[in-house]
Amino acid sequence: MPQANHYPGASRQRANVVVPFAGGAGELERLASVLDRLALGPDDTLTIVDNAGVDRRPTGASARVVTAHEVRSSYYARNRGADLGTAEWIVFLDADVVPVPDLLTRYLDPPPADEVAVLAGSVLDEPAPVGDHVPLAVRYSAYRGTLDHRNTLRGEWAYAQTANCAVRRAAFERVGGFRESLRSGGDADLCYRLGRAGWSMEVRQDARAVHLSRATLRGLLAQRFRHGSGAAWLDRTWPGSAPGHGNWPGLVKWTFQSSASSVGKLARGQRDEAEVALMDLLVLWAMELGRLTPNRVRVRK
Repeated sequence: MPQANHYPGASRQRANVVVPFAGGAGELERLASVLDRLALGPDDTLTIVDNAGVDRRPTGASARVVTAHEVRSSYYARNRGADLGTAEWIVFLDADVVPVPDLLTRYLDPPPADEVAVLAGSVLDEPAPVGDHVPLAVRYSAYRGTLDHRNTLRGEWAYAQTANCAVRRAAFERVGGFRESLRSGGDADLCYRLGRAGWSMEVRQDARAVHLSRATLRGLLAQRFRHGSGAAWLDRTWPGSAPGHGNWPGLVKWTFQSSASSVGKLARGQRDEAEVALMDLLVLWAMELGRLTPNRVRVRK
């Protein structure tokens, strides 16, 4: 495997890597350390866009860190990061993924066809550690594969997750980039707009990144709540793209049935199955309640 910062081949196209960030100073240090392992060519760039206003630079990091927190939106941050580059491809990563070091080569060698605007990389959920004290949220995410890229690459409304994807700059700029005021769903919306403009998407399975699971139940449910808000907005904007799970009476009935099933499994000593059933219930309700909330962010004065 290529070593960090070793250019694996001069024949591939250039890339600007953009990573939005909204955490604290310690998290910024961890992110910079992870990104230092990326193999960059002499004409590639790596930019972390601080969307929280940490106003601190990680020590010894090769990544450029810029601040863009006028709009608290990861899509606003991605657009600002993209604006700073000129490379043919923009590679978007989330701050909570760990990419393979030779990610850029896996994306761009061999070169994508001219009509391809989006390269969808693999997003894999973090494997659950072995042990008796692994948080329930981590075990559930690993078991269900909640953010696995295969969940979003199926059917008519397939799209690439901005957790790990590459977008051709010419196409990105032609459609105006991301909608900056969104909380969630901006990756799907960008892919749909690019598709409507005549561009295509290609899956590059070997361009892998591992998504780090939410360590707490609160963090996992907050994530699903936000995704629900984005899903409802997507379904209004692109009808049929992200329908809900049914009407409220049906959901209430399913809740009672699932609760009874979970209790029954626990009584029979099927603890793992009971926990999964309970988590399914909580995650679905977080998504459905999230669908009732606005998907727009507030612009800071």
